[in-house]
Amino acid sequence: MRVLLVEDDELLGDGLHKGLQQRQYTVDWVKDGFSAEESLKYDNFDVMVLDLGLPKRSGLQVLDSIRKQGKSIPVLILTARESLEEKIDGLDRGADDYMVKPCDLDELAARIRALHRRKIGNTTVTLDEGPLSINPSMYTVNYHGESLNVPRREYIILEKLLENVGKIVTREKLIETVYGWEEVDSNSLEVHIHNLRKKLPDITIKTVRGIGYMMLKAKKETAAIG
Repeated sequence: MRVLLVEDDELLGDGLHKGLQQRQYTVDWVKDGFSAEESLKYDNFDVMVLDLGLPKRSGLQVLDSIRKQGKSIPVLILTARESLEEKIDGLDRGADDYMVKPCDLDELAARIRALHRRKIGNTTVTLDEGPLSINPSMYTVNYHGESLNVPRREYIILEKLLENVGKIVTREKLIETVYGWEEVDSNSLEVHIHNLRKKLPDITIKTVRGIGYMMLKAKKETAAIG
């Protein structure tokens, strides 16, 4: 999952950036409201974590602007302002959730997951396909009932493919989900896909040449008649 973090406090922003990355998110961090709006013009994010007291443009101005443009990205306001009136104002102006600083990182990660599940229309805790199961809240992968060790970037790819079983995920979408604004070698994605295929021989990840990849639905086993 790709998160846009909008926070001008260097110390807090660095902690949130690193903490969310450790919890299997791809996080791009900007430090003012103008940069947040520009980022949303040119990139796709799954969730935005938005401070209110920002330079250049306030968090509420950013929120007003993107909602007027019809952008439906889930927004979690994270702010030191804790009055009930400000909370109600933020939610009424289009925010999806609201947390007060300082916050617990595990709770923040859980709320981000909840917003993302709502966005993709999946209310279940796990993502399952045949013998494969991912629990995003625990960052675990199980295959044929056994725990499987999957590095962070492979995990992110697997999660994105599982969210879109039977649908093509473009190469560009996978790269931006996994790497965000990081530099990426030309064949890095292909290496990760190759590694996943080796680890998951019963899961078909199909290459759609010139477009991207698709995880095929697992074939249902049928009982023998006789």
